[in-house]
Amino acid sequence: MSDSPATRLWAIVGATGTGKSDLALNLAELLRERGNPAEIVNADAMQLYRGMDIGTAKLSGAERRGVPHHLLDVRDIRDEAAVAWYQPLARTAIQGIHSRGGDAILVGGSGLYISSVIFDFRFPPRDAETRARLERDLETHGAAALFARLEAADAAAAARIDPKNGRRVVRALEVLEQGEKTHGAALPETPELWHPTTRIRGLHVDRPELVERLDRRVERMWTDGMLEEVEHLRQRGLEEGVTASRAIGYAQALAQLRGELTEAEAVASTQALTRRYARRQVSWFKRYPELTWLAPGSDPAELL
Repeated sequence: MSDSPATRLWAIVGATGTGKSDLALNLAELLRERGNPAEIVNADAMQLYRGMDIGTAKLSGAERRGVPHHLLDVRDIRDEAAVAWYQPLARTAIQGIHSRGGDAILVGGSGLYISSVIFDFRFPPRDAETRARLERDLETHGAAALFARLEAADAAAAARIDPKNGRRVVRALEVLEQGEKTHGAALPETPELWHPTTRIRGLHVDRPELVERLDRRVERMWTDGMLEEVEHLRQRGLEEGVTASRAIGYAQALAQLRGELTEAEAVASTQALTRRYARRQVSWFKRYPELTWLAPGSDPAELL
């Protein structure tokens, strides 16, 4: 557990496109004006990657308003992003902020990443040999066959995992083979906070307005140069990245560059997947105890 209960850990959560970054910055600025040297910690899995900017709505250096940000641009696009890798880094960044006397503001929409930090999450161990064997099985037999194996072994875990996500299916089977219960993608039965002074705030936008926001946001991504960004990343090895190449928007832009989709098809597919992802985000965060929902544009003073 973090050892600075006098300082707070804020978690600003919600669906993509709801204005989390703006609220986090407004809160940080207000705290800093009051003598609290607050800093921000990123909890968006795709913003960890260097060069993935347009498609993740990553704030530029100038847009960060002089507020220190942590865990942006810390992974190469060929690296795999894993929550077990992220958790200790985020907690170390938070403890560093607290040691400097400031509140830490964790902001993002990646539910499992947020949960791994604010709750007492412990991850099952890894076994390289087991994982390598299961990955060979995945390549030989496909995700469907391994998912059927998972369903037979742990139906509850299988129900929480996308059958097409071979990486997640392999991880669940790896954990089971070590005699552990799979953590799947679920909160602990009774979540306990990692830091005692945690404040969880969620941004909520009614579904019709959110859909409109998200659709326009995707269109702006292409207008702002999404295809050029992805072509540049492709030259740096994006297609070799297990995680980055599958990110919403990036996978569709890659397909457009390969001639597999037209631009209209790539945009429409990204819009549909973004809307579905937003629904999953809302469902995830609704389960958080102690969460207070806010409207976009809320006065940060109301949070204090």
